[in-house]
Amino acid sequence: MEMDLMQVLFLSETYKLLGDKTRLTIMALLQVQSLCVRDLVEILQTSQPSVSQHLAKLKTHGLVKERRKGPWVYYSVNTECSPEVKQILSNLPDMSPVVKQKSVASEPSFG
Repeated sequence: MEMDLMQVLFLSETYKLLGDKTRLTIMALLQVQSLCVRDLVEILQTSQPSVSQHLAKLKTHGLVKERRKGPWVYYSVNTECSPEVKQILSNLPDMSPVVKQKSVASEPSFG
């Protein structure tokens, strides 16, 4: 019985965390590729502190992981998350066009 209660509490916190539109969008974007805070700020058109706070909450709950590459920190979906989280993520829309559009927009133009 104790284990069932712990699982209910975990799922409650997970669903509460993913019930936020910005965090759910971040998770959808990170399914496409690893992104840094700057990329997410640009795509979401929100402030850096806001994006950083959302990522901190997702990381604390084990839904995202980070990788340092020079001065940048890149975030990605933690593929070792629970089956319930994987189910939610599998139902998110494909954000590839949004990420691709950001990549094209940030490429230097030579003209």
